[in-house]
Amino acid sequence: MDFKVQVVQSLQQVLPIEIASEKLNSLLEIPKSSKLGDLAFPTFILAREMHQSPVKIAADLAEKIDATQFEKVQAVGPYLNFFLDKQKFSQQILETILAQQSKFGQQDLGQGGNVPIDMSSPNIAKPMSMGHLRSTVIGNSLAELLKKVNYQPIKINHLGDWGTQFGKLITAYKLWGSEEDVKKDPINKLLQYYVRFHQVDVEHPELDDQAREWFKKLEDGDSEAMGLWKWFREISLQTFMKIYNRLGVEFDSYNGEAFYNDKMAEIVEILADKGLLHESRGAQIVDLSKYHLNPALIKKTDGATLYITRDLAAAVYRKRTYHFVQSLYVVGSEQTNHFKQLKAVLHEMGADWSDQIHHIPFGLITSGGHKLSTRAGRVILLEKVLDDAVALAQKQIEQKNPGLKDKTEVAEAVGVGAVVFHDLKSNRMDSFDFNLEEVVRFEGETGPYVQYTHARAESILRKSGKDLGKLTGQLQLSSQVSPDTWEIVKKLADFPSMIGRAVAEYEPSVIAKYALHLAKAFNQYYAHHRVLNEDAGLNGRLALVDAVAIVLKEALRLLGVKAPDEM
Repeated sequence: MDFKVQVVQSLQQVLPIEIASEKLNSLLEIPKSSKLGDLAFPTFILAREMHQSPVKIAADLAEKIDATQFEKVQAVGPYLNFFLDKQKFSQQILETILAQQSKFGQQDLGQGGNVPIDMSSPNIAKPMSMGHLRSTVIGNSLAELLKKVNYQPIKINHLGDWGTQFGKLITAYKLWGSEEDVKKDPINKLLQYYVRFHQVDVEHPELDDQAREWFKKLEDGDSEAMGLWKWFREISLQTFMKIYNRLGVEFDSYNGEAFYNDKMAEIVEILADKGLLHESRGAQIVDLSKYHLNPALIKKTDGATLYITRDLAAAVYRKRTYHFVQSLYVVGSEQTNHFKQLKAVLHEMGADWSDQIHHIPFGLITSGGHKLSTRAGRVILLEKVLDDAVALAQKQIEQKNPGLKDKTEVAEAVGVGAVVFHDLKSNRMDSFDFNLEEVVRFEGETGPYVQYTHARAESILRKSGKDLGKLTGQLQLSSQVSPDTWEIVKKLADFPSMIGRAVAEYEPSVIAKYALHLAKAFNQYYAHHRVLNEDAGLNGRLALVDAVAIVLKEALRLLGVKAPDEM
């Protein structure tokens, strides 16, 4: 039970004016010090209506409120401070977590509604770089969070699998390619051919004509062109899958740009029928000036369609197919204007569901303060980062716990988890500079720190030799709940509201920061308590440790990070 509910219900019984539960909940504050209580209600909001000072209102409410379910309720200046019954509340929270296990924090906010999530979206025949990491792991974590509150996420990998670059790639492969070489190292070889095309093209511009011819053949369904395109797509996807498997990310759809080739004509027709298409310098546009946006370019002068045409087709297809209640696009902040245009055009088309579309932007990953750039040679390959992170994790495990079983498996979980956690602990709109040494540290605000804390809790539980399934009926918590125990209990109780906030804000960092705070509180508790002492409080302490292990593991899972039982 959220500890705010008790306070809200008690206030509603004595307040002289009616205030909705949600409003009251949002007004409650957490005092800077536990000595001032666990929750505080500021009475300023009542002063104008009651024509009394906030101090007098707080004093009057303190006399009227039923304090029997609290340790005490007292007025301090304009605040009504609530001290929760620590023993009763702690027992309630710990028993709930131990009974519900990983289901603790589940809610029914989504009522089973479908939510497509457009995420990751690498380009065929190009390696996945750190630039693809953010969209992939933010999208994956949002999917897990949405599932936790009873939405049905549909993860879509909108592959970059169409465009004039395929004409260039086919031309390059026909000139210099080797099937055997490509099979050995698909992405790197195809990229080499593509780069070589642009190098040679400088002195041989006729290659552009050949590339245009091959792309025209591809658009017309020529069997050789289609065969090569399908092969390039298939082998690229196989390479991507190795990375997705390591990240623990699965998709429900790989429908990329090519999937919408036969679906754009309908969009252009609808726009024309509604009188929304206007000619501008030979191109077809939709005027969006009333939205204070630049015109949306639907067709170029040569009749070719653009990204927005394809995205309009994708949006309409997804609404018809999934009947979504929300549709998310986890795409970098530099595309913000594009998605504003997309929603505006859909609105003009009469799609009243355009408000259900949400662009989930995020900041950049930089290296040495510079934006990652393929052309400038500042590209960091994602697979190499994962390899290096796992190697660093393995090195630290060898130093700290050389006798650990399954060292290779644990190093993979810790190294990959470190990279994912580091990405998600920052507010998604923040840009950050990537430094691998900092990412994989076992101390500080890192994924390995949270994983290690979870493993420590599991180790304590193993050493106890207790059947933890029987603890719930035998807690008998001490009437004197220690301050550091109480801090942990309050944090555990806050987990469901943290999940709700992360979903409302589309912000996985809420959960990452929560996990760090809980881990820090637990380590502080562990430093001051002999958990395994055989005394009357043993079961209560073990219940606390078990609850922390359960919630940390679930928090990490919601981020897409594994939680090894030993490290």
